[in-house]
Amino acid sequence: MDTQHPATAAELFDAIGAGYEDAFGRPPVVDRALRQLLRWLPPGAQVLDIGSGTGRPVAHDLTAAGYRVTGIDVSGVMIDLARARVPGARFIRADVREWTSLPESWDAVCAFFPFLQMSRAETESVLAGIARWLVPGGYLALATVPSDIEDVPVDFLGHPVRITSFTAPDLVSRVEAAGLTILGTYSEVFEPDKPGAEPEEHLLITARRPA
Repeated sequence: MDTQHPATAAELFDAIGAGYEDAFGRPPVVDRALRQLLRWLPPGAQVLDIGSGTGRPVAHDLTAAGYRVTGIDVSGVMIDLARARVPGARFIRADVREWTSLPESWDAVCAFFPFLQMSRAETESVLAGIARWLVPGGYLALATVPSDIEDVPVDFLGHPVRITSFTAPDLVSRVEAAGLTILGTYSEVFEPDKPGAEPEEHLLITARRPA
């Protein structure tokens, strides 16, 4: 991959592979979201994990708890890792911006950090899709790095990428505009376990499709 050319999400995560899990492990906001879902979801719930990565911790923990998990990711390398590490879940190589699902198919959708390489319009479109895909009363758990930036070049684990995000209030308003009810927000500073990686704020938003 050209080190001067901003990487697409597929190029980035194909290149990083297992190094992503080594650097980011189990972010506390993701653990917090998983604990909430384990309390809220009924037995045998169907869960969609957008940007499923290596399959750990999200698909691993939810599958171990008896839920039926489908992960989608743009990276073929990540899909191969996830299938090997979490054989009890199903993983599909797909771009959520182009992928679709039947309405009211999922009891919960997890979206931990997949929006940072999408435009704001693409994020809004995906959020609207998630609202349709959730069953009435279904849950969204979303985590991101909040900031008022759009198409900004950054270095991510040694790879040039372009990042777009929202401030916390703006992202909350987008989730509500999609038709979901906010259950709560939580943020904290996370320090990746990787030399040279900068601390970053992690924001967790939990929401629900009205029953």
